[in-house]
Amino acid sequence: MAERSGRCLCGAVSYHFTGEPIAARVCWCKDCQHIASNGTVNAVVDTDSLTINGELSEFISVAESGNQIRRRFCPTCGSHLFANSSARPQYTVVRIGTLDDPSSISPTMNIWTKSAPAWACFDGNLSLIEGQAPPPKVAEK
Repeated sequence: MAERSGRCLCGAVSYHFTGEPIAARVCWCKDCQHIASNGTVNAVVDTDSLTINGELSEFISVAESGNQIRRRFCPTCGSHLFANSSARPQYTVVRIGTLDDPSSISPTMNIWTKSAPAWACFDGNLSLIEGQAPPPKVAEK
């Protein structure tokens, strides 16, 4: 079973998770653009597979979908690490750029492309979805 690890910029928060992501996407929603000044690249993992070491701060807001989004970040360096939606608490979004090996996960689609700036660069190999992607299909255990 695959295990991946990552950390914030200053190293005060580290994490690891086991298993393959349920999905990997580039998100162009307005909130993600505020976080990254670009699209964010995210892996969706099983919340129970994620272990976090260190203290996190959080910010909760309401997404365009109406769901509450809980974003967690390092209180020291401000690195944005995780997000959870009230609609699917069993999944956690991990910012792929915070992985020790970000090349170990490749996104398969761009979502919220209708919100992307005119200068956004889209990889022609990735699907383009104007809004929210449908929930990931998960194999039954």
